[in-house]
Amino acid sequence: MNFSTLDWIIIISFLAITLFIGLYFKDRASKSLTDFFLAGRNLPWYIAGISMVATTFAADTPLWVTEVIHKSGISGNWLWWNMLIGGMVTTFFFAKLWRRADVLTELEFLDIRYSGKIVNYFRGFKAVYLGIFFNAIVIGWVNSAMIKIMMVFFGTDSQTAFYIVAGLMVLIAIYSSISGLLGVAITDALQFVLAMTGCIILAVIMVNSEQVGGIDGLKEKLPAWRFDFFPNFDKANTIGTFTVSILAFISFIGVQWWASWYPGAEPGGGGYISQRMMSTKSEKDSVFATLFFQIAHYCLRPWPWIIVGLCALVVYPDLTSANAGEGFVRAMNDFMPSGLKGLLFTAFLGAYMSTISTQLNWGASYLTNDLYKRNFGKDETQKQLVNKGKLFTVVIMIVAVITTTFIETIDGAARFLIGSSAGLGAVLILRWYWWRINIWSEISATLAPILGYTIAKYVIAPKYQIEDGNAFIENEGILLVTTLFTTIVWLIVTFMTKPTDKEKLLSFYHKVKPDGAWNPIKQLTNYKEEKSNLPYLVVCWITSVWMTYSILFFIGKLIFKEWYSVMIWGASSLISLILFRIFLSKTSIFDKTPIND
Repeated sequence: MNFSTLDWIIIISFLAITLFIGLYFKDRASKSLTDFFLAGRNLPWYIAGISMVATTFAADTPLWVTEVIHKSGISGNWLWWNMLIGGMVTTFFFAKLWRRADVLTELEFLDIRYSGKIVNYFRGFKAVYLGIFFNAIVIGWVNSAMIKIMMVFFGTDSQTAFYIVAGLMVLIAIYSSISGLLGVAITDALQFVLAMTGCIILAVIMVNSEQVGGIDGLKEKLPAWRFDFFPNFDKANTIGTFTVSILAFISFIGVQWWASWYPGAEPGGGGYISQRMMSTKSEKDSVFATLFFQIAHYCLRPWPWIIVGLCALVVYPDLTSANAGEGFVRAMNDFMPSGLKGLLFTAFLGAYMSTISTQLNWGASYLTNDLYKRNFGKDETQKQLVNKGKLFTVVIMIVAVITTTFIETIDGAARFLIGSSAGLGAVLILRWYWWRINIWSEISATLAPILGYTIAKYVIAPKYQIEDGNAFIENEGILLVTTLFTTIVWLIVTFMTKPTDKEKLLSFYHKVKPDGAWNPIKQLTNYKEEKSNLPYLVVCWITSVWMTYSILFFIGKLIFKEWYSVMIWGASSLISLILFRIFLSKTSIFDKTPIND
């Protein structure tokens, strides 16, 4: 890719601004662990929400969507659109509780919810496993994708591209360790605006090019199935459109969103999503930040990528399923003029840097707060602990760079670990709403899926395969079997082990005031019984999912000039918005009770 002087000025200016932001917030981030890892719990909802969206916008995401479009058209996006259901559950049932829990990390929650010596061991294990091992793999995946992007951008070999990415990692570690989460969140906002602006400009220029001929020309040059918004359930007609069986679709909307654990989409919130919720200035801000994240993530972000992906099918007919993602990068090189080309490359840098900076800061928070402080640094001052956090940031960066060189070797093992998480989500959700969940419930739900997944994939599934294969048995069937096995195991373990100590449960209930099955604990308190929020929250969840999908389809139909569908989805958006707003006002989300940190 040939960059002009103007392009290089834009790229270098962006990197300089990023470092400036890190230096600007240096003093504010160094006061305490809360300042360094949670921005002093003072982020407004829009900064926290944008930071969530920016973090999930990795550099390879538009390329992946382009590959999906090449294979299955627009309908293929249901592979990730289905996750909205679980995302809205986090918004209304957990965002407020995470902020109210007043913990520094997700793992610190274990200490305020469970009792027993095993809690500390489990917390330390998860700190190392998630903070270093799994975190390094996630960063390695992102780095591996960025290396491929650099190879296409600059026509370099893989080794040179690796050195470029390693240099970027050093830069990210510097500003992340200097500015803490506050600087990361502010740069996230800048990076997201640049990324979306660049992608929108590329989509507009490409669709109006002579090769494509506008939206009308695009629709003329591609078969109608490319523009289908919904999966196909008819296995006899599987040409193009994303095809799933009814059972598989039920698995998508009824099981997968709550059963499986995945980084960034943890049931009940978790990881860097819970970190952003805990960093907001109030419970209301936590809810609104998460709500904004879901709407922006599913409604605003995908359409520029989808348009470019569709245009790439017309402009680059030589692309295959193996290299379809390169269509996005080639489009950047062929259609963006001087200046704008540098802007879009900067957008890719921003998307990459926002993801990596969050992973580094989030991982360091586990190692500092849940491993080091808990076991070795109880007598250290807050500034000393912050310095340890900065050190751990650099350590994770080094481990991640090394991991990147082995990513192809460990990729299969990492996919196995994610795939073998089915069933864990139920405990992560119920630990807030059912007093009987104890530490052994969570430990068994963490370990049982590994055995369940192994049995389902390597023992049960092969017995039911047909000659041409069976996608449901190979994918959703394994998910259902693993989930069922895990659920049976953790339920048995829960009732065979002692409940959490009553003193711990009372302390947790007084602090968090959770809804749900807490009557045995409520009876031990003088807490005034209030009307349950759960019915209203359920309606908010359903109407918000309806509203978000309606807005998503409304924007899509508007882009493709399908006016009758525009009116239908527009009316659906309006009705769902009104209902959502009515029931939201009946919840306690708008309570103005201050939070005492």
